[in-house]
Amino acid sequence: MGVLQHIQHQISALNDLIKINNDRIAGYQKASDDSADNDLVLLFNEYVDQSKNNVSELKEYILFLGGQPTDGTTLSGKFYHTWINLKAVLINKDRQGILADCEYGEDVIIKAYRKAQDDKELIWEDDKVVNLLAWQLEGFKTSHETVKTLREAVNI
Repeated sequence: MGVLQHIQHQISALNDLIKINNDRIAGYQKASDDSADNDLVLLFNEYVDQSKNNVSELKEYILFLGGQPTDGTTLSGKFYHTWINLKAVLINKDRQGILADCEYGEDVIIKAYRKAQDDKELIWEDDKVVNLLAWQLEGFKTSHETVKTLREAVNI
């Protein structure tokens, strides 16, 4: 793979992470709208801000590479949010249901970041982007544990 192809592959991977963060933003905004619990609304708004910051950092690095950042979402994210919206109409969304959906979303974004880090064709050589992706992934792991703990506490 030539240098230009390598850079284009990195830009594409980073744009995919922007899209999945945009999915997360839309998911937490929906969860915030659906929740009547002030503690969850505050937490979900914090996670929206976290992903907005992630998107900003990823866009900055894409521009550094000479690429064009995306503003979109993933196709699978669109399908997932449509399903969640339909499910919300059919089923009363309680605290546990909202948190279960959020936990699933955290699983998806963690998987996407791990996939980007493990992609053998990317060979992330710049320590800045390696550290950025690791830092963002750690934030998602922390968010996942928080959401999981809150969901499990509903059953107690």
